[in-house]
Amino acid sequence: MFTNQDIYLSKRVSIDEAVSHMRSDSDIVVAQCASEPQGCMSRFHIMKDRVQDVKVFSVLTLQPYEFYMKPEMKGHFELCSWFHAPGSRQALKNKTGTVTYVPNMLHRAGLDRISVRRPHIFFGTCTPPDAHGFVSLSLGITYEKEMIENAEIVVLEVNEKLPRTFGDTHVHVSDVDFFVEHHQDPPSLPSPTPTETETAIGNHIASLVEDGATIQLGIGGIPNAAALSLRSKKNLGVHTEMFVDSMMELYEMGVITNKEKTLYKDKFICTFAMGSPKLYRWLDQNVAVEFQRGKWVNDPFVMRRNARMTSINTCLSVDFTGQVASESIGSQQYSGTGGQSDTAMGAVEGADGHGKSIIACQSTAKGGEVSSIQPTLLGGSAVTLHRSYTDYVVTEHGIAHLRGRTVRERTKALINIAHPKFREELAYQAKNLGYL
Repeated sequence: MFTNQDIYLSKRVSIDEAVSHMRSDSDIVVAQCASEPQGCMSRFHIMKDRVQDVKVFSVLTLQPYEFYMKPEMKGHFELCSWFHAPGSRQALKNKTGTVTYVPNMLHRAGLDRISVRRPHIFFGTCTPPDAHGFVSLSLGITYEKEMIENAEIVVLEVNEKLPRTFGDTHVHVSDVDFFVEHHQDPPSLPSPTPTETETAIGNHIASLVEDGATIQLGIGGIPNAAALSLRSKKNLGVHTEMFVDSMMELYEMGVITNKEKTLYKDKFICTFAMGSPKLYRWLDQNVAVEFQRGKWVNDPFVMRRNARMTSINTCLSVDFTGQVASESIGSQQYSGTGGQSDTAMGAVEGADGHGKSIIACQSTAKGGEVSSIQPTLLGGSAVTLHRSYTDYVVTEHGIAHLRGRTVRERTKALINIAHPKFREELAYQAKNLGYL
C-alpha cells in the first residue's frame, strides 16, 4: 500500500522536466506575489523553440523573467498580467510585444479567465507535505485553488521556507501532478518609512476610522502611514485581500483584536500575504489568521456584512465628478484594478450603514508639477472606481466627502483639498466646465 510520502516522492521531478510539459496555444497560470514559483518561471524561456502562443497569467510578477523581457520571445510567450509590476511595465516601455493587461476585478479575475479557457498548467508554491499528505499553499489563495481544481496539469514548487498557514490553504498530494523542490527565502516586501506628506495623509485617514471598525488596507507608503496613525484606536478587525506587516504590528500593540467583527470573529481574514521575513515567521502555524479564496474575501456582498467596514486604498488621480483613476496614466497601464473596486463597493454598501471607503493620494504628481485633483481625467485613463462609489477622498490637505453630493459640491470639496498652488487654476477650469 502506498503511503502519502510514497505518492509525494513518486511525483517529484526536476524544474526543467516540469516546464517541458508546456504546449503551444495554451494558457498557463502562475501563483501571485509571494507565492510566485520563481524556480519554474526562471526556466520558462527554455521552451521558446518548442512552443508558440503560450499565454502566462500572473499578478504582480516579481522578477524580470526572460520569457517576457526579451523581444525574441514575441510569438512564443505573452505575459497576461492582472496587475503590472516594474518588470512588465519595463517590457511595455521597451515595446517587446510580450506583455498585455487583463481588465478585471480581483474577486473574479481567475474565474473569468477559466470561463474563457481552461488552464493547461498551473504553477504554484507550497510547503512540504505534513504527516497526513497535505501541503499548504502558504501565502496566497486568491485564485490558486480554482486553478488547481481546473488545470489539466498542476505543478507545485515545494519550499521548506514557506510558512504553513490555515484556512482554505491545504491541498492533498494526490491532487497534484508534479512537485519540484526549490528552497528559497520567500519574496519579501519592505515597509517604507512614511514621508511627511504620507504621514499627514495617514492622520487624516485615521480620523475617519472608528473604534471597532473592520478595515482593509492597500499597499504602499500611504497605507503604511495610515496604519501607524491607527495606534490609538481600539478593537479594530481585519478583512482584507492583502495581509501586511502593519497588521501584525497593530495586533501586537493590542489595536487590532478582531473581537468586534461580525464575520469570523477573533480572526484575521485575508486572501494573500506579503511582507517581511518576520511576518512570514509570525504567520507560520498562526491560528489567528485565515486565508480564504479571493472570490469570497473580496466579494462586495460578503465584505458588506462586516461591521463598520472601512476600506483604505490609494489612487493616481481623481476628477471633479469623483471618477477615480488608480491603475493607468492616460492610456498607459501602470498597475491594475486589484481589489479596489471590490473593497470600496463592499464598504459603501455596508449592511450596518456605517461603512466607509477612503481613497487617498498625494495632492501632486510628477515632482509637484501636476495636480492629482483634475477637472477631467487624462484622456484614455481607466476609471478604476465609478464615481457613484467614491466616498471619502483624502490628500495631505484634508478630506473631501463625496458620497451623496452633487457635482458642484464635489468640485468645491476636491478643490479645497488640492495643493494650494493649483486651486485658482482648478476653480477657473471648473467654471469653464459649468461645475461652479
